Amino acid sequence: MNSRPDTVPKLLRHIVSTMHPLDAPFLMHKKDEQWVDITYGETIDTADAISSYLLDIGIKKGDRIGFILENSPEYIFYDQALQQIGGVNVSIYPTLTENEIEYILNDAQVRTLLVGNPFLLKKILKIANNCPELIRIIPIFEDYQKHIQSSYVNAGTISLASVISEGERCLPEHRKAIESARESILPTDLSSLIYTSGTTGIPKGVMLTHQNFIENVRASLEQIPVVDKRDIFLSFLPLSHVFERTATYHVCLWGGCKIAFAQSLDLLAKNMAEVRPTIMNCVPRLLERIHDKAIKTGTQDGGAKAKIFLWALDVGKKYREVAESGQKPGLLLSAQKTLADKLVFNKIKAKTGGRLKFFDSGGAALPKNVGEFFGNLGIKVLEGYGLTETSPIVAITEHHRQIFGTVGRVIPRIEIAIQDVESKELLTVQTHNSFNEKFECEEGEILVRGHCVMKGYWNKPEETEQVIDQDGWFHTGDIGRFYRGNLKITDRIKNMLVNAYGKNIYPTPVENTYLKSPKIEQIFLIGDKREFITAIIVPPKETLQEVFGLREEFFARPEIFIDDREIREWLTADIQRLSNELAKFERIKNFIIKRKPFSIEDGELTPSMKAKRKIIEKKYSEPVDKMYLSGDDWN
Repeated sequence: MNSRPDTVPKLLRHIVSTMHPLDAPFLMHKKDEQWVDITYGETIDTADAISSYLLDIGIKKGDRIGFILENSPEYIFYDQALQQIGGVNVSIYPTLTENEIEYILNDAQVRTLLVGNPFLLKKILKIANNCPELIRIIPIFEDYQKHIQSSYVNAGTISLASVISEGERCLPEHRKAIESARESILPTDLSSLIYTSGTTGIPKGVMLTHQNFIENVRASLEQIPVVDKRDIFLSFLPLSHVFERTATYHVCLWGGCKIAFAQSLDLLAKNMAEVRPTIMNCVPRLLERIHDKAIKTGTQDGGAKAKIFLWALDVGKKYREVAESGQKPGLLLSAQKTLADKLVFNKIKAKTGGRLKFFDSGGAALPKNVGEFFGNLGIKVLEGYGLTETSPIVAITEHHRQIFGTVGRVIPRIEIAIQDVESKELLTVQTHNSFNEKFECEEGEILVRGHCVMKGYWNKPEETEQVIDQDGWFHTGDIGRFYRGNLKITDRIKNMLVNAYGKNIYPTPVENTYLKSPKIEQIFLIGDKREFITAIIVPPKETLQEVFGLREEFFARPEIFIDDREIREWLTADIQRLSNELAKFERIKNFIIKRKPFSIEDGELTPSMKAKRKIIEKKYSEPVDKMYLSGDDWN
């Protein structure tokens, strides 16, 4: 790029002045069962009309503007509209409860709220009158009025189509004001409030500036300079989460890439085959499901087909390891790899559309064996690490150099330190430029300093001081170390279990070991101040149905836990086998089987799918205590 944009609203105009004409496609979505393109010109015109409307109703720079909807072109239109007049994006997870939504709307003093569907509108109507600053509710669908006939709300309601129409009418009056507002926005101005509750406590509004977003994208793309204007991203992670906002939306704004919006998680596989994306941001769980399904499909029939599949995986592993060592694979191994591609790997790749440059995995740790599996197939998975408070990326895998089980190299122009948890001594401070592929250090808390660190928590100066110290270090609460120059995450400090003998146990790596079993979909480790480790385990529903012939009625039973000897023995076989990979004090000695998965709706997971440890332990304390009373199950 010649001149670098320094705020989010300048990015879109920069693309059409340097990379793409106005009539080039920017967004893509499914409409009436057909994929439809939306051009850069249409996006700019729609955003200008919405900006005009917002100015007309008195919205000004710094006002907080709310979103509660699934990913869609409307999200981009509305965000571009408010960003260019200095508005602040307050995106709310659609899965939050009414009480949580009400708290966020009032804490941020949200002025207008974009609502995505009738279900979400009903949620908002129940709490709208408890939110005195809310002046407009804007459903993106036209027949919204039939849903509010029996409700009286103080805020005005108007469809997004009517907002655009009204805005177009008064655009000549406001055009100069829009342009002036866009040019007057400073990099240090607030761009977004993203509320994060973590695993405990009241939601906190993370204040992210235009500079936070712009510099984070710029640094990340310097680290992986393989993204270009021909790329197509398939977006399915929520734009209300900072990962998808930065790593898809803002990356595409910077690089001139195209964004296709998946219809839903259920239709993701179908959408991948249709769109044929070149890049996808995802969470480890998606990759785990692809891994489990591929293994199952390749081996379930046994015989020659299974032998060929396992042979291909072995060839892929050998080929990957040779390539990673910096050597050139020999003629025989290269020929075997070509055959493995033809017989097995290309068929799996075709399910992703066949054009994928890489998956970018974030939000949680990717199990090492899953990363290696995709590497064996020849599908690149880049891992990244960060938090909402760091915009989010602080480390990401380099495209040409990968150490499985790590989250990559420090991005440019920031610092990452490892601090001893007890002594508070800084064990090391690493930067992008200090990278040494032989460097290793002891583990401790991960600290971050630089352009990616948030401005602070909205209306919470004391909480801000607790996490950003006087030297500017943001304390992540995560435990990690550097391994071969790359950052490796162990777990959260708050997750750490200390058993009755004083042994420290980080649940995540232990849980990831057991998640290698295709019989386990979710696992929650227990053992703080206890003599041994136990777990709550959720087996995959489909697998239980296939293996034991179970019907839907079984999963609809009111009993929370499954008490079945055969299912227990079936799980025990894998637990005992995988326990051999762990230290004795880390091994599961007893477990209970949960009928339904842990969920956001039941208050057990955060919107970013992290377990709410204290809530789960309290909620299931009685069956857990009974499990400990029954003793060590097999020792």
